Amino acid sequence: MPDRSGAADVLVRFAGVHKSYDGVNRVVDHLDLDIFRGEFLTLLGPSGSGKTTTLMMLAGFEAPTAGEILLEGRSIGKLPPHRREIGMVFQHYALFPNMTVAENVGFPLSVRRLPKSEIDARVDRALAMVQLRTLGNRRPTQLSGGQQQRVAVARALVYQPKLVLMDEPLGALDKQLREQMQLEIRRLHRELGVTMVYVTHDQSEALTMSDRIAVFHQGRIQQIGPPEAIYDRPANAFVARFIGENNRVAGTVEKIEGRRCAVRVNGMTLAGTFGGTLAPGEPALVSVRPEQIVLGEDPADCSLAGTLAEAIYLGDHLRLRIAVNGMGDIVVKSHAGQAPAIGSAVRLGWRAEDCRVFRMDQE
Repeated sequence: MPDRSGAADVLVRFAGVHKSYDGVNRVVDHLDLDIFRGEFLTLLGPSGSGKTTTLMMLAGFEAPTAGEILLEGRSIGKLPPHRREIGMVFQHYALFPNMTVAENVGFPLSVRRLPKSEIDARVDRALAMVQLRTLGNRRPTQLSGGQQQRVAVARALVYQPKLVLMDEPLGALDKQLREQMQLEIRRLHRELGVTMVYVTHDQSEALTMSDRIAVFHQGRIQQIGPPEAIYDRPANAFVARFIGENNRVAGTVEKIEGRRCAVRVNGMTLAGTFGGTLAPGEPALVSVRPEQIVLGEDPADCSLAGTLAEAIYLGDHLRLRIAVNGMGDIVVKSHAGQAPAIGSAVRLGWRAEDCRVFRMDQE
């Protein structure tokens, strides 16, 4: 993780950036964002959240409606994409089918009119980085999808840019290959120290690869921070719902003591923690992850009775669906060996610090 001790570590700054296509609706709404030198930052969000538009503005393919984008302290608003010296990797590779792998990788150097000897040396190094050194004479159509994606990554890195942007680069790959490429890109980032900005809608991909994650919704960043903070301490109900799986129950705030909050749900009291502003009598949403729920007679700060409705064996854990009167189904991930019989009475609960309580209007 790069050091962020001063302003000199800021490579890119978005300052009050807006983007609107119709003059009314903002695709990106008042974006203030610092991207630090050497970090791997993921822009994560559902379709239409503004993450890809943010990346395209940084690349120079879209222009901000208002605000300023600075690269190393200099405004790049009037610079065309090819003069920003930014590497770019797209989902569909964008390789030239009539060129060899080596020619594709060397293309950014050719348009910069570098000597052939230097182009050959850099291409060789770039292909070695992505473990394709022996395939330089092949055409893209002779490669697998994963190999083509490696060529696209090598082409983005070959002229040693300060910044590499990746727009859903693994979306066309199957699950196993996608997971392999996630680790490969992460390895390259660590070895090269280049700043990477990565766009995805895949939460697990973001959690696996990132130094920081910026969660987008409706054109705004809802939360930005390390993966563990985003997952364990979501800032609002949208982030909690979008990142990972949650049990969500609506109720009314009964009592607040410090950061602890008691929420009344159909005659039962649930315990959790909250950030922000809540007051007794207000509607609230209780959010707790399946792996934070424990089973037992008196497991935690709040304890509920239920009936086991379903048990699914998933290898490393059991997924249990437990019916709780007045609350609906609660999903539990349990690492215990043998599940109780279907229809058995069970108790479940959680510690207050493992449960989040949000305002209802933060959805």
